Amino acid sequence: MTEPVVRMTAAHVLAHRDGDHMLVSDGEIVYRGARILHAGRGWDGPVDETIDCGDALIMPGFIDLDALADIDHALLDSWATPDLALGQQWSADYFRSRRRDVFDASERAVIREYALSQLLRHGVTTFMPIASETHSSWAETCDDMVEVARIAERLGIRGYLGPAYRSGVNVVDGGRRSVLFDEERGRAGLRDAERFLDYAADHGGDLVHGALLPCRIETLTRELMAATAQLALARDAVVRLHCMQGGVELALLDEWYGMRPVELLEATGLLATRLLVPHGIHLGAPGGGGRQADLRRLAEAGVTIVHCPMTSIRYGAVLDSYDRYRTAGVHIALGTDSFPPDLVRGIDYGTHLAKLADRSLAAGATADYLRSATLGGARALGRTDLGRLQPGASADLIVVDLADFAMGVREDPLRTLTMNGSARDVRRTVVAGRTVMVDGVVLGADQSRLQARAQALFERMRAAYSERDHRRRPPAELFPPTFPDITKTTTPKRYSHDQS
Repeated sequence: MTEPVVRMTAAHVLAHRDGDHMLVSDGEIVYRGARILHAGRGWDGPVDETIDCGDALIMPGFIDLDALADIDHALLDSWATPDLALGQQWSADYFRSRRRDVFDASERAVIREYALSQLLRHGVTTFMPIASETHSSWAETCDDMVEVARIAERLGIRGYLGPAYRSGVNVVDGGRRSVLFDEERGRAGLRDAERFLDYAADHGGDLVHGALLPCRIETLTRELMAATAQLALARDAVVRLHCMQGGVELALLDEWYGMRPVELLEATGLLATRLLVPHGIHLGAPGGGGRQADLRRLAEAGVTIVHCPMTSIRYGAVLDSYDRYRTAGVHIALGTDSFPPDLVRGIDYGTHLAKLADRSLAAGATADYLRSATLGGARALGRTDLGRLQPGASADLIVVDLADFAMGVREDPLRTLTMNGSARDVRRTVVAGRTVMVDGVVLGADQSRLQARAQALFERMRAAYSERDHRRRPPAELFPPTFPDITKTTTPKRYSHDQS
């Protein structure tokens, strides 16, 4: 049976011509099955269905390479005082004798379905997952990721997947930050990651792909980093490793190896792989030396920095700077890394932070950030058919409403969207020709049920921090409210209606 030809029209289409995005007014996208046939104007071929999107923008779906596949912890830890921040790490005692899974496999599946549904609701069509290991007994397994793959296929989102693995965990030991190791667990995690590569390779289809996703650089031994590099080169697999994130990481690597993160990546062979580095903010040594050398080495190796502007600023950091990295030849893609998985807000945060970092209104151009959110991610994955609307590309697209009163007055549709709107203005998400979200409803997901389940699991996750805290403080002390709730702290005074 021949697949139907679908034609979508809108006031604006962000098509792809001559190697870059181009706006088309009163444009159209035509696709059959998973592939785009036409992007622009003047289609004169057959059409089985026409969808008039009206006063809207049709653009490529977002590629989120650090996408939350979990319940977000930023609500709990992005505002902590130094003392409370220590309480949100594992204690050494918890690591040695009491660690456990807060959620069972079925509950983890609910969390993943909730998170992937949120991605589609916010216009993400291709994702690479990130989840916290804090509430696991160790890290993700191959079975966990097989379940993520099943959910991704059912909902209709493309994933580059692999279980997170590590040989160490960040802890508080003797009142200070450290890392404790279980090297055999790290080796077992890499074996699980290889098993998932096999699963993805045998699986077929374009919604499930394998990748190597080790945790943070300071939680891997040099042996595990080197083994990851060897496996990645043998299997031509993308590797994503969180590093250059903060001062603790830099200080630990300097103490253990006398190396900066980039030097350690080179020494272990990871710079020779198809490497993605989320954040990549803290270049050089703890004292600041070697920054330019690190930028140069990242560019020479073809590393992609996965820039997460919204999460970075929530934790008090900024890429210094987006334009400086690009000028040095470093490739940049985008990620969200926390809730909401909103790359429109991420682009808005990023452009304004870039102005601040460079002291220039011209810094961090909207067009460059939109390229990072689409073409930059596609390049990092080695996919010339993603992140663009042109004949032959995958039919991954989103429709953004520009007519809503809350959007305000309009200038350029993309600047208007990124400054005045958000990804909640996405009205339709299409992945490989399959419509998966319409008017805020993710098709195939029971959003009311997922919201209720996610809230209950979040409450359990929040409560479990107390058993890991080195001082065993209750949740109310670890996570005090913005303002006290007087209905919980005092007895409300009763008033009678007949009082004069």
